[in-house]
Amino acid sequence: MLRYLVRRLLLVIPVLLGVATLVFSLIHVIPGDPAQTILGDTGSQEEVEVLRQQLGLDRPIIEQYLTFLGDFVQGDLGTSLRTNQPVTAMIAERIPATLELALASMICAVMFAIPLGVAAAVWRGTVIDYSAMTLALIAVSIPNFWLGPLLALIFGVELGWLPVSGRGTLAHLIMPAVSLGTGLAAILARMTRATLLEELREQYVIAARARGASKARAILLHAFRNSLIPVVTLVGLQFGVVLTGAVITETIFAWPGIGRLLIQSISFRDYPLVQGCVLMISIAYVGVNLLTDLVYGVLDPRIRFN
Repeated sequence: MLRYLVRRLLLVIPVLLGVATLVFSLIHVIPGDPAQTILGDTGSQEEVEVLRQQLGLDRPIIEQYLTFLGDFVQGDLGTSLRTNQPVTAMIAERIPATLELALASMICAVMFAIPLGVAAAVWRGTVIDYSAMTLALIAVSIPNFWLGPLLALIFGVELGWLPVSGRGTLAHLIMPAVSLGTGLAAILARMTRATLLEELREQYVIAARARGASKARAILLHAFRNSLIPVVTLVGLQFGVVLTGAVITETIFAWPGIGRLLIQSISFRDYPLVQGCVLMISIAYVGVNLLTDLVYGVLDPRIRFN
């Protein structure tokens, strides 16, 4: 287990370097001048050139890239071109909000998806099964950039039950979490149904019933546990999707997280801040994948990492 963990951690290094290189390359290919964006239309050409020299944007791209990599290895993501604040501090300030939204979305999705998938599998071919899968199909077909404004219009504007923007109370969290977690819940429900149906056909479930175990015990303590491995895999992979989807959801509901900070930094052509936000999302994605692999051993002792 220790060797596997060390090997996976070492593999993270080239992945992050590759992401950093890709982000740096793409952000410099996009048309536009950060200095001109900061000064606005009123800035003269001389003022723009002076600001470019102060920000180091007049240096060759290779030199800027090597400086960026050197600082990145030391844990320094640079300084925001717009606010002149350390990028690391700005991201650290937004991490709690993004984690709160992501975890709330995952909890919301799991709470609805697992019971729905189990019910559909246990009562396969019945009205419950067809209703559950139809609901899941509808949910997975609704994009969060459409569902978010719809929820805001209905529950925020028309009914006035929930605030449509900001962060601070549980009421502020409900609509963003539901908007972000709906698509994941639909995918999890379908996966739970499919994997549980496979396990219910296995001989050990029939043997458990023959030994006198109740139907509920055979399903929950035997079949359901073994069916969780693909579900856990999907949850781990979808966590990265939740983080990227949070970019849209945070913008819709003015949620002060990394996603909204990323959108703002892109609009201002703030190179260091864009790179820092994308790298943070990448680190979180890689970390969750590693954690998912380690959870396999807890759910299924047959899995060995050596």
